[in-house]
Amino acid sequence: MEDTDIHDHQAIQKRLRRQAEAGRFRVTLHAHQEMIDEDISIDEVREVLLDATVVENYPEHERGSCCLVCGWISRKRYIHVVCTTSLDLVIIITVYEPMLPKWITPFERGKKDEM
Repeated sequence: MEDTDIHDHQAIQKRLRRQAEAGRFRVTLHAHQEMIDEDISIDEVREVLLDATVVENYPEHERGSCCLVCGWISRKRYIHVVCTTSLDLVIIITVYEPMLPKWITPFERGKKDEM
């Protein structure tokens, strides 16, 4: 897979879509447990990657570049996925439904003191 500018949200979104279409993603144990807890299927994670909008980007993260994406799934809810952005295989780090008080909207965080 070609290099993607880890600072360019559109390039990241495009790459995540291509990798999801090709099935080139894996889920960590932590993300899998969250998927069980929040009733989110692997197909829905794929839906999010296909519809990904970068909400927050962490290109300089200590464990490697990653981002938070949001997508609308067929069960009519938004889902957040934190995943890698620079590996040949997308690693899904965490998955959850954004809710108050941490999230005012799926794209806007709540106040820091409410977290």
